[in-house]
Amino acid sequence: MKAIGFDNNKYLEIQSQHIQQRIAQFDNKLYLEMGGKLFDDFHASRVLPGFLPDSKIKMLMQLSDQVEIVIVINATDIEKSKVRGDIGITYDADVLRLIDAFRGNGLYVGSVVIAQYSGQATADTFHKRLESLGVKVFLHYPIEGYPSNIPHIVSDEGFGKNEYVETTRPLVVVTAPGPGSGKMATCLSQLYHEYRRGIKAGYAKFETFPIWNLPLKHPVNLAYEAATADLNDVNMIDPFHLEAYNETAINYNRDVEAFPVLNAILEKISGTSPYKSPTDMGVNMAGRCIIDDAACQEASRQEIIRRYFHTMCDQRLGRVEESAVVKLELLMSRAGVSVDDRPVVAAALKRAEATEMPAAAIELPDGRVITGKTSSLLGASAAALLNALKALGGIDHKILLISPNVIEPIQNLKTHHLGNHNPRLHTDEVLIALSICATLNPVAGQALQQLSKLRDCEAHSTVILSAVDDSTFRKLGVRLTCEPRYQTKKLFHK
Repeated sequence: MKAIGFDNNKYLEIQSQHIQQRIAQFDNKLYLEMGGKLFDDFHASRVLPGFLPDSKIKMLMQLSDQVEIVIVINATDIEKSKVRGDIGITYDADVLRLIDAFRGNGLYVGSVVIAQYSGQATADTFHKRLESLGVKVFLHYPIEGYPSNIPHIVSDEGFGKNEYVETTRPLVVVTAPGPGSGKMATCLSQLYHEYRRGIKAGYAKFETFPIWNLPLKHPVNLAYEAATADLNDVNMIDPFHLEAYNETAINYNRDVEAFPVLNAILEKISGTSPYKSPTDMGVNMAGRCIIDDAACQEASRQEIIRRYFHTMCDQRLGRVEESAVVKLELLMSRAGVSVDDRPVVAAALKRAEATEMPAAAIELPDGRVITGKTSSLLGASAAALLNALKALGGIDHKILLISPNVIEPIQNLKTHHLGNHNPRLHTDEVLIALSICATLNPVAGQALQQLSKLRDCEAHSTVILSAVDDSTFRKLGVRLTCEPRYQTKKLFHK
């Protein structure tokens, strides 16, 4: 079993306390810009073993009577039908998903801000749709000279022309479907309007990474750079924090570069800024909750290797530039790791070499590595999945969990009626077939009961898997990587 490196209960306790303290520093009104993923922060759970993916939401739920959610979406993203790469839906659809998710957890969603609005027809349509659903909508406009022309920005023709978002609770969490949506500008605009109304509101940022009180080259912080390689984010020592407090703190380049302008805007709005550094603005307490630094370091090194493979595949798919791969190679060097430190890689490659066909490997919680080969009935990843379930359930490897008599009709359906050229069963099809067999075969049922044990297991494929296989492994919680090559030499791949 992998070691726990993070105290999640302590995190929930001290994080909520710290935010309450920050609210009290102002006129009982804090606008908290919340970046990253709130509901499913799997990156954090991978590099901080013990951190639960929904920890941020649980933390907010502890403050639910004080919290009001404002979701920001950029009108240009609506117009371009921008899509979230991780879940495959447009930003405007994700706003609706987020509203449902927040409400489902008992959190109050006060309104939606459409930022950078300049009369886009698609934004108007979305505006009307939200209002028809009973959601309040406010418009914020492009500001000429933003963010450098501070006298114009902090004026009636700048923030002043934005619609004032009416909020009723002391903690206003400002979030968005993705980066570049306008969260910070929305917070600052609200501060301008609050001060005009005599309310001395405050602003703060909640970003989990980089963790400010870990060293610059700590693997947890290097893993954050690996996760954002395509964005050119770079961790750096916060020079403002070092000068003000003679204390080393880690931040990332965009926040450090933006701080002088942001601080000047805060001073213009309120007469003085409460912050001396971008690190001061943050409220993240994750670094205080690491209980096994070695476990977090090892988990982060493994994450860097996984990110390397993901980036290599993304480059093969034309999604990122070669520079992102080069950056991952440098980060692996800085972290002192290579692909040889991921046991499933060598195991999968060895099986592929022996069979001269694609292969896959899965590392079980006890460290055993189980492989699967390509056959006439199953793809390699499906075979590896079945073999792993057998190993976890103590089932003899020679026992057939799914009869060929069950597999063949499914293959016939795929190739003769559904237009598929590949007759081999994918992982989702294998699990459905296994579920059917489990109704009559107790051994198949025993294998099916092992599925939950696959969560957080490592897996590797010697070829890029189909979207359906990738999705199945992700739903099972298996940490999959692939070699950056296709099984065939065709130009078009689904």
